[in-house]
Amino acid sequence: MRAVGLLAACALTVPAVAGCDRGGNTDLGLALSTLNNPFFVGIKKGAQAEAAARGLKINITDAQNDPVQQVNQMETFTSQDVRAAVINPVDSDAAVPAVGVANRAKVPVISIDRGVNGGTVGTTIASDNVEGGRIAARALAASMGGRGKVAVLEGQPGTSAARERGKGFDEGIRAYPGIEVVARQPADFDRTKGMDVMSNLHQAHGDLTGVFAANDEMALGAAKALGADAGRKVRIVAFDGTPDGIAAVRGGTLTATVAQQPALLGRQAVAWAVRAADGERLPRTVKVPVVLVTRENAARFTG
Repeated sequence: MRAVGLLAACALTVPAVAGCDRGGNTDLGLALSTLNNPFFVGIKKGAQAEAAARGLKINITDAQNDPVQQVNQMETFTSQDVRAAVINPVDSDAAVPAVGVANRAKVPVISIDRGVNGGTVGTTIASDNVEGGRIAARALAASMGGRGKVAVLEGQPGTSAARERGKGFDEGIRAYPGIEVVARQPADFDRTKGMDVMSNLHQAHGDLTGVFAANDEMALGAAKALGADAGRKVRIVAFDGTPDGIAAVRGGTLTATVAQQPALLGRQAVAWAVRAADGERLPRTVKVPVVLVTRENAARFTG
């Protein structure tokens, strides 16, 4: 493992925005699955802020939801002689080759928001997605009076976040025998796909009274498809706590959203990457708490 003592020396000798020039002039690499989503933009901003505070140069890339690009990006990181790399997998299985690139170069790797189903990863930093799913189930059930029919908009297949949020929701909703989950379909964490999927599901199930969407973007798309029914006839609970999602909660279109803390996730990623580079023994996972945002408390979550 490379020593972080060099990172500390770097921080003492150059401005925060510069980093040290060791060939690639880069200390850390962060491979994000996409930047076409405000949640991941929040992670990026948090990581940039933490790196700047530590005097480190960080290379942040956008894979545009293409796992092949993440392999290429990890190769770039290793060629830049980064001290550690962080990956937010496009897909938990497809990210294994990207992690393998860093493993072979003896660059420590941690993952953020989503786990990796192989390779050597020091730790996974993520929101408590399972508990968040349970919270969402309780909130949706309460808003429906414990009775009705629900559709679930799942996230991108193959991601740990989609799987864990769905698992938590299923566990939570089982406590309400008066609620029936009548449909579930992936919409890839995407707003446009969420609208298209919801439109089809609503046509097939005109008596829906509830929707759980595994992120705000899909929920906002679903709300658009439901039109005047959104938040009234059909209650919608989402996951992420993005500015657009919270604004929709304040406006009553969404019933609630389970808020993550993307900037904190980004800061934690940098902090744990530095510890990984220092050869520290890391916990298998680092869970960042989530909180339910409703119309009553939404003002606390806006800037």
